[in-house]
Amino acid sequence: MPTPLRGPLKREVIAHGETLVLTLTPEGVTLTPKGKRKGKTFTWSDLWSGEAELAAQLRASVDAFRTSDAPTADA
Repeated sequence: MPTPLRGPLKREVIAHGETLVLTLTPEGVTLTPKGKRKGKTFTWSDLWSGEAELAAQLRASVDAFRTSDAPTADA
């Protein structure tokens, strides 16, 4: 039987050459660049429901539109 997560569990990970601190809590998961105070937090329910993935895809879509040669509202 797995051990329940009752408090924070921190681990260091490397992603794309950057060192991050992964913190697992009963509420969710946080990824923070090492040496920094703020990072990205995802709740377990957001991860399970797919909300976090949907938000990431929407952000990528908006960023791609901004960098394209799309007409502006001024035109």
